[in-house]
Amino acid sequence: MPEMPEVETVKRTLTPLIKGKTIKKVTLWYPNIVATDHDEFVKELPGKKVVGIDRYAKYLLIRLSDNLTIVSHLRMEGKYHLVTPETPKDKHDHVQFEFTDATALRYNDVRKFGRMQLIITGTERQTTGIGKLGYEPNSSEFTDEYFINALKKRSKNIKNTLLDQTVVAGLGNIYVDEVLWKSGINPLSSANKIPTDKVKELRNIINQEIALAIEKHGTTVHTYLDANGDVGGFQEFLQVYGHAGDNCPKCGNILEKTKVNGRGTTYCPHCEVIYK
Repeated sequence: MPEMPEVETVKRTLTPLIKGKTIKKVTLWYPNIVATDHDEFVKELPGKKVVGIDRYAKYLLIRLSDNLTIVSHLRMEGKYHLVTPETPKDKHDHVQFEFTDATALRYNDVRKFGRMQLIITGTERQTTGIGKLGYEPNSSEFTDEYFINALKKRSKNIKNTLLDQTVVAGLGNIYVDEVLWKSGINPLSSANKIPTDKVKELRNIINQEIALAIEKHGTTVHTYLDANGDVGGFQEFLQVYGHAGDNCPKCGNILEKTKVNGRGTTYCPHCEVIYK
């Protein structure tokens, strides 16, 4: 699944491709991608201009004229790419936005898990899943005090706590494995048992990891591509994710892989302390 750095990279590469363009026609080849009224989606968008793209956590917010926003979640495999309307349709192309300049933006999704919603701009916290999310890494709200207090209220393990998005928004399986290893915290540690100094260290590492991943244009492990069709570069910097059976870069012991609530999890049993 594209995580926060990948979605930020999509935002940055997609913006120059479509900003300022006017929608001429919308085609829904697989209407269920749109979670709001399908007819309204097709009828309301022609004539609207793309004024910019914002992002919160793993959500893209495509801002349009007349105070409308398309909220897009890529889920596991969603991708955008710019074509001409005459380009043969790929079997996994599900939505097309044709523009007045004879280009078209297509949404491609092998698993069809991604979703779009058409909303009034500014209502995303009231009308979409964004309202349930915690603060983003590197935001002014994501402070030591906030993080410490949030973890004190969670008795479940730290891996699931970081994945559920209500404490920190935008982290997924890849980055959680990486930041826990760098922090020396076992993924099965109870969130509310982690010492305060380790919570502060973990927050700093989360911020650093996400900033570097964005700088490197995200991580391509499976199918992630940005809006230009390019892979990310952060996979070259992964220390534990995808390295089960290799030697730990810190201590030299073998990295192990287990499942935490069904999610594949790579960790070092020697370096990562369990807090219970």
